[in-house]
Amino acid sequence: MKRVSTIFVLVLAALALAVLGVQLLHDAGADQRTQPVADAATQIARGAYLARAGNCMACHTSRGGQAYAGGREIATTFGSIYTSNLTQDAATGIGSWSADDFWRAIHNGKSKNGSFLYPAFPYPSYTKVTRADADALYAFFKTIPAVRQERRENSLRFPYNQRWLLAYWRSLYFTPGEFAADASRSPAWNRGAYLVQGLGHCAACHTSRDALGGPIDKADLAGAMLPVMNWYASPLAPGHGSGLDVWPADELATLLKTGVSARGAVFGPMAEVTSESLQHLDDADIAAMAGYLKSLPKRETPPAQTAVRAEADAASTLKLGAALYEQHCASCHQADGKGVPHAYPALAGNRALVAGSAINPVRMVLNGGYAPSTGGNPRPYGMPPFSFSLSDGEVAAVVSYVRASWGNQGELVSPVEVRRLRGVPGE
Repeated sequence: MKRVSTIFVLVLAALALAVLGVQLLHDAGADQRTQPVADAATQIARGAYLARAGNCMACHTSRGGQAYAGGREIATTFGSIYTSNLTQDAATGIGSWSADDFWRAIHNGKSKNGSFLYPAFPYPSYTKVTRADADALYAFFKTIPAVRQERRENSLRFPYNQRWLLAYWRSLYFTPGEFAADASRSPAWNRGAYLVQGLGHCAACHTSRDALGGPIDKADLAGAMLPVMNWYASPLAPGHGSGLDVWPADELATLLKTGVSARGAVFGPMAEVTSESLQHLDDADIAAMAGYLKSLPKRETPPAQTAVRAEADAASTLKLGAALYEQHCASCHQADGKGVPHAYPALAGNRALVAGSAINPVRMVLNGGYAPSTGGNPRPYGMPPFSFSLSDGEVAAVVSYVRASWGNQGELVSPVEVRRLRGVPGE
């Protein structure tokens, strides 16, 4: 029996070493080489546009810091990761990187020295980027002036700070490979799919993750909690909790481009995406993304319910909520909850409002917020914070009221949930 156990352990060890070896030694896409271009200026301009599409500056620029010099903290459930310097400083940035080094990072999630990159850098999505587009991005980053800024060490808990263990994460969750166009679909659909799946890396937020941070379903855009940020990323796939199946494509495109539409507005982390990335894309690309999202298979499985049922009598909770809504909310969102198009979002029939988690409406009532300022909506209307004027019970009551009125069928919210979120920063 002891001999069998020893053999079993040796086999497991051999398999573990084999996985590590394959991940270390195999460089997918290494056979693809950069191709000369006739017009360098056009390639650089293309790269600048693609950097906008990927929202690269948002992560690789710290608050008050130099553009693309890195150092921004990315908080995860495993600890904090600090973004890298993408300027041309040879010592602390990517000034010594070749186009092949950059392609290796984008396509295969490995640094210049071959070490594994943490998937906070969304290479599981960026791997779909074509070599030509990766080269355009590289050409653009070559124009970013050098900024010397030492890399801050990540503060990840053990064992997540052991970078070599990413070999096993990659074997479970990462398959490198460029986007493959669907010949049965239109060029616009394929363009939308390329942007959503690749540079847009929408799945990074809108797909649920397991305990190891891997996507539960790589094809799923059915919404997900962002636990560290304390926001709920709404479903993008049509179906339960989304409403995209009833949105006209042009209204969805308007929302992506401007941050507001006749049916709603974006807030929280998505406001930054719209402000720094989506508003700068051309109308054809925005329309392609909207068309692709509208075409996704309908998801009927409801998201996990995270709202806590109010302990108080439901009737008294809703009565208090109705009074508070009339006092504080009706002047903007209207007595019938229909809001004012392109100014104050409708609450009636707002399926994002009644999603499984009530975290977003609770945070909006507590902290207020603005839709992003964009070219199509340069002076957005904002919502004031009520954290200083309403108690936990009152916030719970008014959120419960809007989640259960005008045909909405969301669960009631507990003051306990409000109390938990009251101390969470509003960003």
